[in-house]
Amino acid sequence: MDKKYWVPALERAHDVLRLIAGEPGRLRLSDLCQRTAISKSTMFSLLQTMEELGWIEKDRADAYGLGGYLGWIGSVYFQQFDVIERFKQEAPAIMNEIGESVQLARLEGSEVVYLAKETAPNPVRVVSGPGSRFPAHATGLGKSLLAGLSEADWERLYPPGSPLLQLTPYTLMAREELRRQVEQAKRDGFACDEQEAVMGFCCVAAPIVQRGGDITGAISISMPLHEWERKKQAAIGLASLLAGKLTYGGQ
Repeated sequence: MDKKYWVPALERAHDVLRLIAGEPGRLRLSDLCQRTAISKSTMFSLLQTMEELGWIEKDRADAYGLGGYLGWIGSVYFQQFDVIERFKQEAPAIMNEIGESVQLARLEGSEVVYLAKETAPNPVRVVSGPGSRFPAHATGLGKSLLAGLSEADWERLYPPGSPLLQLTPYTLMAREELRRQVEQAKRDGFACDEQEAVMGFCCVAAPIVQRGGDITGAISISMPLHEWERKKQAAIGLASLLAGKLTYGGQ
């Protein structure tokens, strides 16, 4: 592996966590120093930081175990493997009620990646099967998912002056307008796009928000333009309903 961009501090933290996980409640600061050859001062800083972040916990005997934050990360990690199955169980009823296709997606960088789809039996449909990708700024799904970004991640993905790919004449091209709509999506709990990704199609999307506030995916319902005004409000409610059911533990 090319370690040109390797971060030694993270590697040390990884080694410490691995040791603590292997012997929870048994290792103290001195034990960890001996096992890793990390100096006492450096180890102290590592342990203090990880304890403050909730990665580890110290008991009355000053021995360390894994913290609650890692437990939450673990639950989200395993949840991502069954969310597609739960979508497949729940989405058909949503699709049948509204008569339009329903999608599940997640954010990868500045792109939306489609994970699953319940396709409505309509003669005209959007090509958005599992594995398909669209620029996040051009979709309701993307706006819902971008609402979960930290300020640092936002600046990294959309630095000032960065161009936005235009897919249709309606695609958002201004970074400031995208930011405004993402903030609106955060307040409303849903986002829309109107022919911004595909001409003739509109979409409403709702985020899958976990207990800690992290957005781990999103649900969308897409429909032809001529159905938009008639079905938009129902789609908002149904997308939000399904997103709630896919939250870890359900709602």
